[in-house]
Amino acid sequence: MKLLEYQAQAILGKYGVPTQKAVLIDSKEGAAEKIAAANLDFPVAIKAQVQTGGRGKAGGVRFAESAEEAAGLCGEMLGMDIRGFTARELLVAEKAGIAAEWYVSIMLDRDSKAPLLIFSPVGGMDIEEAARINPAGIARVPIDPLRGLQDYAVGYAMDKTGADKQYRDQLQDVAGKLYRLFFDYYTMLVEINPLIIDASGRLTALDAKIEIDDSALPFLPDISGYRDRLQEDPQVTEARKAGCLFIPVEDSGNIGIMSNGSGMLMSCIDLVSKKGMKVHAAIDLGGGATSQRIAEALRIMLGRPKVGTVFICVFGGITRCDEVARGAVVALGKSGAAGKHLILRMEGTNKDAAMRIIAESGLPVTVTEGIPNSVEAVYKISQRQGIG
Repeated sequence: MKLLEYQAQAILGKYGVPTQKAVLIDSKEGAAEKIAAANLDFPVAIKAQVQTGGRGKAGGVRFAESAEEAAGLCGEMLGMDIRGFTARELLVAEKAGIAAEWYVSIMLDRDSKAPLLIFSPVGGMDIEEAARINPAGIARVPIDPLRGLQDYAVGYAMDKTGADKQYRDQLQDVAGKLYRLFFDYYTMLVEINPLIIDASGRLTALDAKIEIDDSALPFLPDISGYRDRLQEDPQVTEARKAGCLFIPVEDSGNIGIMSNGSGMLMSCIDLVSKKGMKVHAAIDLGGGATSQRIAEALRIMLGRPKVGTVFICVFGGITRCDEVARGAVVALGKSGAAGKHLILRMEGTNKDAAMRIIAESGLPVTVTEGIPNSVEAVYKISQRQGIG
């Protein structure tokens, strides 16, 4: 789960990381009064809260010299489209005097299986370009989770990149707080870009990004509330409520894939794609899926207008095959699934009972043996429809 800037800034504030004074605006009505009540020093920056990078270049960051001007810009910016996202909330923050822009983050490095400190004395909007042109200007320091973030790690990062050592104590303090946050919030990434040196010589987080492991959300009630406010595909939210994971893949695709495990789901997507077909969406049913959950998941998938064929691939362990069959029958019976094709491959617990349920239903379900045969069946149907 990717937090919006103001959400990430609020968490940084809990850990004592310096941030800019700001106020959140989510409505045109009363915006001027809310900005005035925040007692901000002008000029201010008005920043659209959207889950995408490069918002500044897309018109999502504006500047104002007064509360009245800021309110007017808020009226213009609320509802604007920024790279496919609607600006429903704006952060109005005091404009900082910037002496320098740095970059610092802690992320989960899958290669070293450890947290990784990343630092550069060149931050801001073009950090990716700076990394491409001068990779030596970025320090990457693996952190032993048993020992924690050591002082030498920050010192090494500054030495390697030529950063001004007079800010070492401040950077050490900020990095230490990010490291605690990284573990406390089960994050995949905690990033400050830019971490500015302001006119008074203080390091301040001007913008921040935090990505949290979705599996940890039940342990983070303060974050779970944020998720419901994010801009998501409505069917992602529907599937989550049903206990499933809905994954949009290619908008131009016409194949829907459902499975009970991310590994098998990705394998099926790969095999279907290798045959030249495009997957529109996928659903991970999770372990122990009941007929009710499967029926709801299939209803969601069949409800995608672009999906013509649904391929369900299940290995029946704690997810029983008869539950899969009952769920499929319920979903098809309710929707009618006119013009849709269902390919069902099942192995494992109660497979024989599942086959009887499908046979007795009389519904248009093609049962196949083995994943390769199933993919071939999906391909043949796509060819008949003239979309393979």
